[in-house]
Amino acid sequence: MKFKKMIWLMLFLVCAFMMGGCGAKMDEGTAAEEKSEVAAVETPEVAVAQKEDAHYPVTIQTFNYAKEPIEVTFDKAPEKVFAVYQDSIETLLALGLEERIVACAGLDQDVKDEYKTAFESVNYLTEFSPDKESVIMLEPDFILSWYSYFSDKKLGDVPYWHERNIGTYMMMNSGAAAERTLENEYTDILNLGKIFNVEEKAEALVEEMKSEVAKVAEKANAMDEKPSVLVMEFEKEGIRVYGDNTLGGDMVKQLGANLVVAPENHMSSEDLIFANPDVIFTVYFGSSSSIADGEAATAKFYDDPQYASLIAVQDKTVYAISLGETYCSGTRTLDGILKLAEGIYPSIDQ
Repeated sequence: MKFKKMIWLMLFLVCAFMMGGCGAKMDEGTAAEEKSEVAAVETPEVAVAQKEDAHYPVTIQTFNYAKEPIEVTFDKAPEKVFAVYQDSIETLLALGLEERIVACAGLDQDVKDEYKTAFESVNYLTEFSPDKESVIMLEPDFILSWYSYFSDKKLGDVPYWHERNIGTYMMMNSGAAAERTLENEYTDILNLGKIFNVEEKAEALVEEMKSEVAKVAEKANAMDEKPSVLVMEFEKEGIRVYGDNTLGGDMVKQLGANLVVAPENHMSSEDLIFANPDVIFTVYFGSSSSIADGEAATAKFYDDPQYASLIAVQDKTVYAISLGETYCSGTRTLDGILKLAEGIYPSIDQ
């Protein structure tokens, strides 16, 4: 009997031990499930943080005032951006970065309609190009502007800002790059996408532009004849020509037309009459949506008897285009492309 009692006692102890082990495993499983649930809740934030960590540091090529290429490294996305001039401001707005703009200035015209709501929350300064002292007071960590703004008479060269851990970027077609091309506009947008870790938005903007250029160029290449196109601007002395080394000129060439050029990008009225282009785009400084500004620009041709013999005047193919669409154009690059394409190839269905 004692033997049987011992057997029962041993069986009881074994069962108790096994049940304790099972309970421990159940507790471990429950804890693992709870950890998994917590991890699931934290996943979006963790994913964002991991994406940021994986993206930075980012090194971008820009320029100093001597037009020498330099590299600027960003360990994180700038949080207090000071932006000056139309394309700088509108590109930031297009990329959804309005909350990062500590202040901005230098608009030639109202921002594009699609950015107006975002622009309402931005601190816009009334002074067209604030001086160095005003900018220092803003305590920015990044300055985005044109080449000319980094002169000694304005902000001063970029080393001054880099020594204070303030990053800079010059829009390439503002005079920083040796060649002013359509590709530079793409590069500016893509570089800003990298700096702020919004590459998908930047790539989408650029792809839309490239797609439109390719579509028009393909149709233009199928045409038997390509028109000669002059992009120009009236100056106090003569006519400024947007030739090979200009954004407006590169746009025309990318669209497959024959660009009219001139020595040192300058011609007289007599030179223009001799060139007699099929299509003329006269560049004006003002709002791209202003009918009055556009009509005033074309009237210089249509109302002047000396230009009456021009093919473009007789065929009514003199068009107005704003400076913001043909010079350091940023997000208005697509507007410029479409306007040029419509005037050069009115018969092409775009």
